[in-house]
Amino acid sequence: MNPDHYSKLERMYLQANINTALYDTTTVKISEGLAQIELKISEKYFHALGAIHGSVYFKLLDDAAFFAVNSIIKDVFVLTTSFNINLIRPVDKGIITAIGKIKFKSKNLFVAESTLYNENGKEVAFGTGNFAKSKIELSEKIGYK
Repeated sequence: MNPDHYSKLERMYLQANINTALYDTTTVKISEGLAQIELKISEKYFHALGAIHGSVYFKLLDDAAFFAVNSIIKDVFVLTTSFNINLIRPVDKGIITAIGKIKFKSKNLFVAESTLYNENGKEVAFGTGNFAKSKIELSEKIGYK
């Protein structure tokens, strides 16, 4: 375990431009092989039918799986190489929580899954992704501080 590494990843996530500009009510908690991200639903995330757009599901699921993997990689940034999602039910209010976990790891390939829950604990979506190490060092330059 490395609490300093997890804190730096959390700050990097929260300070990313997309999160400060679009997802201002996000919280994140990272630990060894696990990441949890919460988002308070706002109408700004809605499609024409009055529920959150699939891109919001995708972002939270990918982010949770990604940070679960990067929690065990301490020297470089990981990259999503593929990610598949399944949408189960619409969400139009409350807080949603994505929980990402590592399912498989090898020297060059990491597989993680994530599940998205509504505030009542009902599963609303899930996804699985493949991740690989990049050559980009975890540094202050990319917000790892």
